Amino acid sequence: MGIFLVVLNLPFLYIGYKQFGKTFALSTLFAVILMSVGTTLLIPVPPLTIDPLLAAVFGGIILGIGVGMVIRANGSLDGIEIISILISKQSPFSVGEVVMFFNIFILGSAGFVFGWDHAMYSLIAYFIAVKLIDVTIEGLDQSKFAWIISDKHEEIGDALNFGLGGGVTYITGKGAFSGDERNLILIVINRMEEAKLKSIVDEIDPGAFLAIGNIHDVKGGRFKKKNSH
Repeated sequence: MGIFLVVLNLPFLYIGYKQFGKTFALSTLFAVILMSVGTTLLIPVPPLTIDPLLAAVFGGIILGIGVGMVIRANGSLDGIEIISILISKQSPFSVGEVVMFFNIFILGSAGFVFGWDHAMYSLIAYFIAVKLIDVTIEGLDQSKFAWIISDKHEEIGDALNFGLGGGVTYITGKGAFSGDERNLILIVINRMEEAKLKSIVDEIDPGAFLAIGNIHDVKGGRFKKKNSH
């Protein structure tokens, strides 16, 4: 199994080298070799539990955190992750979501060979792993942006500056349909600040337009860069 893992991943290592450079390829090769050695050594070890659901849940947690740490450190563990990183850079889907997409087909096919019970337990493990991969890569304080349109923009902006520690930018816009000048607020927050922002906006102007979205990368100001891939 260990040798098969290395051989299977060689073509994807070449793709990683071409797309991400020598450092990424060497880091991935090192990780694949360690995984292969670990697989060879650990397979004969008696399992910690014979309950397949417990194995799926805790195996998914460990897998997700481990894979997320490797990807966050500019590496990967197998070919699916390399392809997933490439696709995530060109699509709105996260690395974890792309990994899950591929594994649905792989595990679905495996169900015909190993039985559907095993396939469904594996899907549970990978669903948990996907969530942990994304959380580990992005961090619990993943950055978000918020657009706010309100006639009380200055009052909301002052409250956000005071309540969230600054970062408010005022932008003047124009409605395409009405032609009216509108004042917009742009602010970048982390995940933990989202509920407080909504509370402040609702308290001052319940009818304000509020749009919140995820940010893949933030650099400068009071925010640290979260993801280098």
